[in-house]
Amino acid sequence: MAKHTLGIVLGLAVVAGMAGAAPITVGADGALLREGKPYRGIGVNYFDCFTRCLENPEDTSYREGFKTLAEHEIPFVRASFGGFYPANWKLYQNDKETYFRLMDNVVKAAEESGIGIIPSLFWAVACIPDLVGEPCNAWGKPDSKTHAFMRQYVREVVGRYVDSKAIWAWEFGNEYSLAVDLPNAADHRPPTPTQFGAPATRSAEDDLTSEMINTAFKAFAEEIRRIDPVRPITTGNATPRHSAEHLRNARGWKTDSREDLMRNLAFATPDPMNMVSIHVYPGDIEKRFEADSKTTYADVLRVCLEGSAAAKKPLFIGEFGGPPDNQAPWNFESAKVEGLALLKAIEESKVPLAAIWVFDFAWQDDFINISTSNHRAHYLGAVRDANRRIKEAQAAAQRE
Repeated sequence: MAKHTLGIVLGLAVVAGMAGAAPITVGADGALLREGKPYRGIGVNYFDCFTRCLENPEDTSYREGFKTLAEHEIPFVRASFGGFYPANWKLYQNDKETYFRLMDNVVKAAEESGIGIIPSLFWAVACIPDLVGEPCNAWGKPDSKTHAFMRQYVREVVGRYVDSKAIWAWEFGNEYSLAVDLPNAADHRPPTPTQFGAPATRSAEDDLTSEMINTAFKAFAEEIRRIDPVRPITTGNATPRHSAEHLRNARGWKTDSREDLMRNLAFATPDPMNMVSIHVYPGDIEKRFEADSKTTYADVLRVCLEGSAAAKKPLFIGEFGGPPDNQAPWNFESAKVEGLALLKAIEESKVPLAAIWVFDFAWQDDFINISTSNHRAHYLGAVRDANRRIKEAQAAAQRE
């Protein structure tokens, strides 16, 4: 009996120690917590702060990037921590020591600047199946090479950084939910850039269902929980399609109701995942619910918050942003107004965690990238000011 009790005490001590290393956790009621208190914060997507190193190992520009974000009081970033195409995994396959040294340097720079990271480990839906020579539906097969690779990489990355205060949460990938249950799936199969390691052709075996990706989500989260019992785990999903619940149940493209949206959010965040993911852009509110010709950001966010609260899992807006400012009918001024309106709605709705798209990503500089030197720099100040107001509001609530 004494040995059993000692084992329980030691086990609790280990969990408590890991909780101490985790900057944010999820409470039993589904609240997002920091240092045991309810937390809200707005960060940025710093998509390629690590992957730029795979293109050029000498590129350490992320150091200045993290310093800039710290100066703007931005608490965390969401970033890709793996290759986009199979070709981007060559260093990992051929020289893991160098690969992880580059990743170590990014994590260390974030720690030194006091910036958190939510790493997204398998960004592109087709990448890992392509890498191991399987179709995309291998995500639905726990005995596949795709799952074996996923589990191995999770063990290596999570095990390496479980004690880092820079790591806020773990994310599976980016917007896998948009690739599922499509009646016209043949028209939306992943691209085939063979020069980057993709196969030359696709087939029906590359078509995905929500059950397939849920299988992958569960396996991912279970593997993480073997190492890290406390950090939030999320899918990286976009806001469900306007017809997501109807499509899941083979009822076609009919527009979902508010209740359907809440139901789909819960379904698409299977245990032990414990943080709901959505991405919010202007198109997500257009004719959002049945019989509605117009909804607002506040309305959609309210429904998503209700759905996540019912599931007892905090809501994470992994991406949000205004429209491209170089595409009709938008221009710089109208896109700015729209982007700031969305930021305001996120702040006022009290979403626990959100990250604007995208910081220091040169590939998108023409239409949406935010940097200190371009005409979208104002977003950094706007996010800083929103975080200040959030901090003041939370401090006032704690005093009451």
